[in-house]
Amino acid sequence: MCGQVIGAIIAGAALFYLYPGSGLGANGIGAGCNGCWCVALAAEIILTALFVLVVLGSTHKTNGATNNFAGLAIGLSLILIHLVGIYFTGTSVNPARSIGPAIFAGGDALANLWIFIVGPFVGALVAAILWKIVEPKEK
Repeated sequence: MCGQVIGAIIAGAALFYLYPGSGLGANGIGAGCNGCWCVALAAEIILTALFVLVVLGSTHKTNGATNNFAGLAIGLSLILIHLVGIYFTGTSVNPARSIGPAIFAGGDALANLWIFIVGPFVGALVAAILWKIVEPKEK
């Protein structure tokens, strides 16, 4: 976790350097929040839960040979999640992805950062609970 946050801070610094004065969060590069905080929080929770369910389902040991395509399923689902969520929040589904740019963007990005920390954690918890309910049994 620490390595991921440090990497995100370094990436945020690079974006700040490459796009000076862009506000980072205002154009989807950093942690942004388009509209009501409750809509943004719900979007982050739902999208993270969907993503984690895809990861759990595609890598489950009962999948046999289909595990070979887990990377494809995970990558394509992450693309879809970003395409859907970019309107609502700029899409994070990963706290580190928002922490780094928010540090350099400041202002609203820092004020709304809690959404991008709480949302993914709650979404992952929801996915873990749902997975325990629907997890396939051993063959």
